Amino acid sequence: MAEPVTHFPASPSKSAFPYLLGAGFLAVLAWSLYTAQVDPRRLFEGDALANAARFLRGGFPPDLSAEFLSQMIRPAVETIQISVVGTLFAVLIGLPLGLLATSSLAWSGILHERRAAMGRWVLGFLPYAVARGLLSVFRSVPEYVWAFMFVRAVGLGAFPGVLAIGVAYGGMLGKVYSEILEGVNPRPLETLQAAGASKLGIVLYGLIPQALPSLVSYTLYRWECAIRASAILGLVGAGGLGQQIELSMRFFKFDEVVTLLGMLLCLVGAVDFVSGRLRARLTR
Repeated sequence: MAEPVTHFPASPSKSAFPYLLGAGFLAVLAWSLYTAQVDPRRLFEGDALANAARFLRGGFPPDLSAEFLSQMIRPAVETIQISVVGTLFAVLIGLPLGLLATSSLAWSGILHERRAAMGRWVLGFLPYAVARGLLSVFRSVPEYVWAFMFVRAVGLGAFPGVLAIGVAYGGMLGKVYSEILEGVNPRPLETLQAAGASKLGIVLYGLIPQALPSLVSYTLYRWECAIRASAILGLVGAGGLGQQIELSMRFFKFDEVVTLLGMLLCLVGAVDFVSGRLRARLTR
């Protein structure tokens, strides 16, 4: 009696899918380059080189006078304040929405095995869907656009920058928080439930301890990004070093611009060092 023939999936070398995917990617890339009019030769045209040389001549040597540096201390501190308070607002927005947007907490998984189907959908899935929708809206709009809208609403200054970072980064944090919480090991949760622990106890002693290092690590990373973002937001009047860069650029004081960029580089490096040390302690 002949043995049955077993058909295995086609090997990667014989499958046409990788080639089709690669060809599609190259076609989309070529179309994007053409549509966006990407032409590296324009960087070396006479006007582009002349403008770059003009900036370099005006920017060096940078303005390191004591008078100018003393005036920039307050915007530098304001940049740090915007990033810190904006990140705090983002956590306050992202954490509760992230918890609601976690399917294992809201409507499925071990915590809801004994809940009736109607209760799962009405009390669990609907808040889950609303939270996911809000997070999508918050992170879909760039922080630059949020800052522009908040400047129109509350006026110039640091406050619109704080609000812009809080809303935009709140959507990002909430999304990542929910994914981190959904990816924890379920076995400790099952053990706690089998031992008779309440839902709150399962969350506090089984879920949060597993996810906490990753939650804090990603939050610190977003704080680093907030330093960079606060400088960009200043270009629309949201305070900090960015607003000073915009003013110096407007009056063609390129030596001040170079100094401000150096100060921003120092701030980013300092925040990166501090957050890196904190992450290292968390992963020990």
